[in-house]
Amino acid sequence: MKANRRTKLRRIILGSGEQRGLLSRAVLFVLTVSICFVFLYPLFTMLSMGLKDGKDLNNPLVNWFPTKLFTGNFERAWVVMGGFNTIVSSTFMFLLISVAQTFASMFIAYGFTKFQFPGKKLCFALMVATFIIPDHVTFMPRYLLFKEYGMLRTYLPFLLPAATGSGIRGAIFILIFRQFFSMAPKALDEAAMVDGAGYLRMFFTINLPLVIPAIVVVFVFSFVWHWNETYLADLYFGNAINTMPLLLERFTDNYTKIFPPQTTNPQAALNEGIRMAATFLTILPLLLAYVLVERKLIASLDRAGITGE
Repeated sequence: MKANRRTKLRRIILGSGEQRGLLSRAVLFVLTVSICFVFLYPLFTMLSMGLKDGKDLNNPLVNWFPTKLFTGNFERAWVVMGGFNTIVSSTFMFLLISVAQTFASMFIAYGFTKFQFPGKKLCFALMVATFIIPDHVTFMPRYLLFKEYGMLRTYLPFLLPAATGSGIRGAIFILIFRQFFSMAPKALDEAAMVDGAGYLRMFFTINLPLVIPAIVVVFVFSFVWHWNETYLADLYFGNAINTMPLLLERFTDNYTKIFPPQTTNPQAALNEGIRMAATFLTILPLLLAYVLVERKLIASLDRAGITGE
């Protein structure tokens, strides 16, 4: 009897087989809460400080929740960040670039997977090697090239490399698509060729439905990485094109121009709450995009085998 009780107690605490015990569940719960805290803490901090007025920011007793909701920080940050015009222009530009990079990477991977041509292995090795070289190492030759052809201060320095599969992180996107195309059964392509289907028809009717999860992954990652790229954007765009991340970098200078320090309203003075509000507005489009594609993205990541960067 005692041995049976000990066995049952041990199963309850440690678990047995595929069933988790109380100890493993507790450890998993603690790890999940800790990871969520690490990711959500910056967001809560930005939102909390952005809703505080000057008195709450200087009051050490006010921590997470302000004594009253103050939207003035977001209103001034919204004005300095350019409002809807900047959000719409930035979102449209990076969406166009991401779509171009997604389809270019898909077609390049399809060629590497389905076709045989001289120098294929060498070309593939060189393509993979570009992933090792940081973009900041090759920016000077590209800058001189774009300057020679008069492409600076336009979208083209980002759009053309993306449309040719050589944009930001282009190599890893090609590898993702190649993995999916390699998993497609060859018998389907052979049967389609027997029926008289060409390569384009085989691509759109057989292979394209199989890589939809990869399309979601590549598009989201491309959009996020292009959105967060400020060094090359500042170099190529200058002051001709404003994006949300670029305006965040120039936030202090732009704020002092719009709201001079000699203003009589003390609430208009630049403080940490206004900076946090501007930062939250910058990442807000990314959060909304994640909410829209969250279910599809998680399912696609599981199928693509991506666990992190």
